[in-house]
Amino acid sequence: MKNFKKIFSLLAASLLFAPACTDLDEELFSDVTEDTFFQNDEQFIFALGEAYSQLFSIGNHANTWSISELSSDELVVPTKGGDWFDGGVLLQIHRHQMTPDNGFFNQSWTQIYGGINTANRLIAQFTELDTPLSAGFISELRAVRALWYYYAIDAFGNVPLVIDFTDAVVGNDPDVATGRKKVFDFLISELDEIIPDLDPNVGGAAYGRMNQAAALALRSRLYLNAEVFSGTAQWQKAIDDADAVEAFGFVLEDDYFANFAVINDASKENIFVVPYDKVFAGGFNWNMMTNHISSQGVFNFTSQPWNGYGTVEEFYNSYIDPARNPGPQGPVWSGLAGADDPSHVDGVPNGVGTQDLRLGNFQIGDVFNFDGTRLEDPGHEPDDPNGPPVTYTPQSNEIFPNGWRQGLARINKYEFEVGGTENMSNDFVIFRLGGILLGKAEAMFRLGDVAGALTIVNQFRERAGVDPYTTLTEDNLYNEIGREMYAELTRRQDQIRFGKFGEAWWEKDPSTSDAELFPIPQQQIDINPALTQNPGYSGS
Repeated sequence: MKNFKKIFSLLAASLLFAPACTDLDEELFSDVTEDTFFQNDEQFIFALGEAYSQLFSIGNHANTWSISELSSDELVVPTKGGDWFDGGVLLQIHRHQMTPDNGFFNQSWTQIYGGINTANRLIAQFTELDTPLSAGFISELRAVRALWYYYAIDAFGNVPLVIDFTDAVVGNDPDVATGRKKVFDFLISELDEIIPDLDPNVGGAAYGRMNQAAALALRSRLYLNAEVFSGTAQWQKAIDDADAVEAFGFVLEDDYFANFAVINDASKENIFVVPYDKVFAGGFNWNMMTNHISSQGVFNFTSQPWNGYGTVEEFYNSYIDPARNPGPQGPVWSGLAGADDPSHVDGVPNGVGTQDLRLGNFQIGDVFNFDGTRLEDPGHEPDDPNGPPVTYTPQSNEIFPNGWRQGLARINKYEFEVGGTENMSNDFVIFRLGGILLGKAEAMFRLGDVAGALTIVNQFRERAGVDPYTTLTEDNLYNEIGREMYAELTRRQDQIRFGKFGEAWWEKDPSTSDAELFPIPQQQIDINPALTQNPGYSGS
């Protein structure tokens, strides 16, 4: 497992700071031939790693993950005086007041099509080689491309369908889909064709790659969202693919947080990940994005955090179980809290300076430095009742212009390495069995098998240490999915499927169904006039 991760990380390091593959004049490299390089699996793996390296942008700010999470009821980035206004782009996304010139959407589009174009280029190269070894790797690249198109139709709906790299090279007009359904149908057809040709192994050399299990997980997610993407529900097919994924031997970890530890490549639950490495494959920056600007000493980070992302109060409150005192239910604890927290002894953190995985999805309450002293915020706001000692509170005073620097529960899902850099080494989870099983439960529920769905949901409640449900309602199912899948790039999809995305939440008024698709970036329309703006946005 580590051997492939090392090869993959070394390649990513050489490509991480290279521009995305969006140059339409790029030429194929004629000197890379069967005779000079592609002689064995390892050489192919090294070459196709460039397609995977595009995913290393997903754990950072201002991309596909950001627009999905910030438009949902999970996460928000308040403006804190002179920090985080950024021209109002973050406020737009949270409030569903998006405009086509918002740079986050263009960055997401570029990220997605950088991945698609790279996959197309490598497919063209491998096809030209025409060696017996190339066929399986071409199928793998098609699966990677399908993942990017899944993100494309989820975010933007009506997107160009480009599957031939020569179209981009010579500047041919792309096949602009008339709607999501055309691309959705293409993706299902692609996955149907290539899944039998993909690696049936999981772990080892298949870790972090689109093997059969990963592609089945992707297809299950497509079927789960089929009614939104194509207009026709396909619940049973989502169930069938979930069963096929589970048959590979994945199981729920006893410890939820084993899936998100600094060293999480031994997880028996994670199906497909982005294998980050703080030295060789950086870009996973949640420790910087969420922690308070004064909290460098809490974990002895080598860099100062940015104090950005926090949890919307209503979402945080969805974890509260009145039967459990004092704090949230589920895979959560009131992390880095005060003397009442069992991870503390006499008000000092247990194992001073460590981040116990039991602390959970959120940081909330009093915050301590690595040496056990209370964290101070010398720049706190005069009207903040929680300063100058740093105390994270579930609520904040306002989203703009002077949100509390200590307001909102912070993301604590992935373990933060003590002494870590601004780049995390945790492998970023794209698909895991927990999400696939909850998708299966939802599909069963919608087909009328409430008892079967209840059985699955109660597995998660048992793991979380809370009482099982005796009956399952749609709201209970929705909330359980939310608690389990916090910040995993699925909440917006879930809200849309459950009809919740247009509701009001903190600092966001009710919105129309137009917001369920993001605007096509104006920069892309200027480049390709064949694109049609999504309804509800200027230029549509």
